[in-house]
Amino acid sequence: MYGYPLGHPEPEYTARVSLLDRRQFLATSASAAFAAGADISRPYPEQLYDIYPVPPLARRNDAKRSINIPENEKFFRFLREGGITCFVYGGNAFLYQITLAEYAELTHWLGGLTSQATIIPAVGPSYGRAIDQAPLIRRYQFPSVLVLPTGDPRDAAGLERGMREIAEACGVPLSLYVKRESDFGDDLSAGMDVIGRLVDSKICVSIKYAVVRKDPAVDPYLSALLQRVDRSRIISGIGERPAIVHLRNFGLSGFTTGSGVLAPKLCRALLDACSRKDYEQAEKLRAAFLPLEDLRDEWGPPRVIHAAVALAGVAETGPIPPFVSDLSATQKDRLRPLAKELLSRNA
Repeated sequence: MYGYPLGHPEPEYTARVSLLDRRQFLATSASAAFAAGADISRPYPEQLYDIYPVPPLARRNDAKRSINIPENEKFFRFLREGGITCFVYGGNAFLYQITLAEYAELTHWLGGLTSQATIIPAVGPSYGRAIDQAPLIRRYQFPSVLVLPTGDPRDAAGLERGMREIAEACGVPLSLYVKRESDFGDDLSAGMDVIGRLVDSKICVSIKYAVVRKDPAVDPYLSALLQRVDRSRIISGIGERPAIVHLRNFGLSGFTTGSGVLAPKLCRALLDACSRKDYEQAEKLRAAFLPLEDLRDEWGPPRVIHAAVALAGVAETGPIPPFVSDLSATQKDRLRPLAKELLSRNA
């Protein structure tokens, strides 16, 4: 059994943050004052080079679409047995839409897995949501949290202040998620400067770089970011499609994967081939992921991998929470053979 026993009492959590002002909350929820230059209260990871699967979150077919712990346990065991040591629970788990009560249940379960693997849950995407989630993060031994990108009004200076306060409240360093060039404000240079300062001060431990390019080898923004941040702190964050280019041309520190949750051994082999600079072999391995990646790009990455895990018979992932719809029967018929084929390659 991974994690806490299924009969273990669920954590009690009531969002009492509204009863405190911001200063009181930050003072009581964090033991270190980042604004004063204190170090984080958890160890700062020095080595990031790895694959980072971003699995879906299984839910039950009940009225509340409640989290299905047994199926999530089953999927976690599959990935661990496939050699996975790092897990990121974020967009593919639809944490953008998770309720605070569900988040308490999720972090309670994930907190019991930290002796088995590196577990990185996401917080946000809004500042207020991240601050409300922070007391739950502090209960467990997570090494860092991924801050989901926001589309709300923002600028570089405001984001820097918010990220420092989120890190202080959570008591762990952050992984910043750069999905669009403007994620850190319309002033791109100022935004990159902020990212650099957050890394230099060890408030940010890593960057999930996920800006999609027609040609990933041509990326002026990434090149400019690398002038401010050491490449060992940036992880390719768009799956297998740009992974080889990102590792070979830019020297990034591993990659995240969605499709790789069906073939973790094959995904590891891809990373290993890049490590030894056998890019010809890496391209052959990468090709196995592209049919599923094509459908993820066409229909939406999270909803496709959510369905693919179930269609391949790895775990019953159940319904998708709002604001995203499930795949149609026709789409599932097209996806099923591709998911099963990729799973078969895992052997």
